Amino acid sequence: MRYCLVALFGLVQLSHLLSVLAIGDELNGGGKNRSDDWSRFRGPLAMGVSDAKNLPEKWSQSSGIAWKTPLPGAGASSPIVYGNKIFLTSYTGYFVPGEDGGSLDELQRHLLCLDLSSGKVLWDKAIAAKLPEEERIRDHGYAANSVAVDAEHVYAFFGKSGVFAFDHAGKQKWQADVGEKTHGWGTSASPVLFGDLVFINASVESESLIALDRATGKQVWKAGGIREAWNTPIVIESQEGRQELVIATQGKILAFAPDTGKPLWSCNTDIGWYMVPCVVAHDGIVYCLGGRSGTASLAVRAGGSGDVTKTHRLWTSPKGSNVSSPVYLDGHLYWAHESREIAYCVEAKSGEVVYEKRLNRAGQFYSSALLADGKLYYVSREGKTFVLAAKPEYEEIAVNDLNDRSVFNASPAVAGNRLLIRSDKFLYCIGE
Repeated sequence: MRYCLVALFGLVQLSHLLSVLAIGDELNGGGKNRSDDWSRFRGPLAMGVSDAKNLPEKWSQSSGIAWKTPLPGAGASSPIVYGNKIFLTSYTGYFVPGEDGGSLDELQRHLLCLDLSSGKVLWDKAIAAKLPEEERIRDHGYAANSVAVDAEHVYAFFGKSGVFAFDHAGKQKWQADVGEKTHGWGTSASPVLFGDLVFINASVESESLIALDRATGKQVWKAGGIREAWNTPIVIESQEGRQELVIATQGKILAFAPDTGKPLWSCNTDIGWYMVPCVVAHDGIVYCLGGRSGTASLAVRAGGSGDVTKTHRLWTSPKGSNVSSPVYLDGHLYWAHESREIAYCVEAKSGEVVYEKRLNRAGQFYSSALLADGKLYYVSREGKTFVLAAKPEYEEIAVNDLNDRSVFNASPAVAGNRLLIRSDKFLYCIGE
């Protein structure tokens, strides 16, 4: 299972997006998160969308970079921004690409805090791995889970080593265990904040979706049956106004009541594979990608009860992605396929393909799509960023190459009018 460094939502009129951001803030902590920060995986709405303007279009290793910071170790987690700070994870000591093998006894995860204006590392907290761990993690290593941040804490999930809360000065406040199992594809789901809760997709560790208390880390509720799910769940609102916590698992999309963990509905996906891309939603419709063959995407209307496959599933399609997540804009879904070097645009109401365009010498895409400033950003594992016009007609604006002889697995983040892109070696701040 590849990790999700992957999901979506729409960029429309600015006034409309601001109202949506206000709703998203209410759904995710009632003011504890700031909608102008990139405070969690895939941004303030968890949909890979930003309302930022004047973002860069062209850059290279020799131009358009505000700063470039070497990282202590590799990682696939995305940079997270809160105020003037960036929070990021990496790992050292064992199986680091480009380094000697090391030892599992020396494996450590790092929670890093960097200054947004300069890229300077302000603090670095090393956390020893709880052993035994997997001797090999395919493709993305031991630090694929992005953190989530609020005004009080930074929440980091390190698989069987646990969930950690640190204050913004780097002092650990609590730690919680969510299971003991490991997997050869590692762990990748990121924490999700909602009200006074932290949601953790512990599919790998205990086949569970777990809600922890933000202040103490104590378990509030736990739902089982979360199998083969490497994606980060999201909180959505149905057309009837009900809040739902939605996650994609092998063969099903599941929805729970966020406050209690009560099952609300399930929908068969006809996708027999593990699920990595994050689901995305617009106007109460959930869109899901996944799988390598057969059905690879679908749409389902939220708000149902029990098995809604026959009543609420709107369409299925063989076009999808096994790793990267999409974005939504004005009735269309956009994404890049992880291995076929293809950019897709499909009609959201039907799943019909609008364009299916090969990206020249792109390589693989594990990073999820970013929609901002009327542009789509797709970052390949080789460090190439394809910048396309965000419209249902293919238009390539630029191809930017940051190849630093390492791998780019993380999804990009927005910080003001700049972009943050991380590789196994560096964190780049793109912009003037």
